[in-house]
Amino acid sequence: QVHLVESGGGLVQAGGSLRLSCAASGGTFSSYAMGWFCQTPGKERQFVAAISWSGGSTYYADSVKGRFTISRDNAKNTVYLQMNSLKPEDTAVYYCAARARFRTWATSKEMYDYWGQGTQVTVSS
Repeated sequence: QVHLVESGGGLVQAGGSLRLSCAASGGTFSSYAMGWFCQTPGKERQFVAAISWSGGSTYYADSVKGRFTISRDNAKNTVYLQMNSLKPEDTAVYYCAARARFRTWATSKEMYDYWGQGTQVTVSS
């Protein structure tokens, strides 16, 4: 069983930055593709960014391209989401997810096997 714990969320003004972290335990992190998703009340969980097992391939939602950067440190079993130039519409709960059966990233939440509990990001205008 893989356990994921997100941290780094908080309240920030528009234009500011945050770095989210997701620490993994209980599995073989270095072989998993990882993703970040976000969700606001009453809406579906949406894809934000994903990274392959090695970090050699990444993919972003159009809404965050050029502002957010996903990265990973397999030695620390941690995946990161650097969020720059934040906008009020980025306000959401952010979840990290592990794709345990495949090493390549995916954009569909149904392709991920394990989820963290989420961390709230609030961007004020």
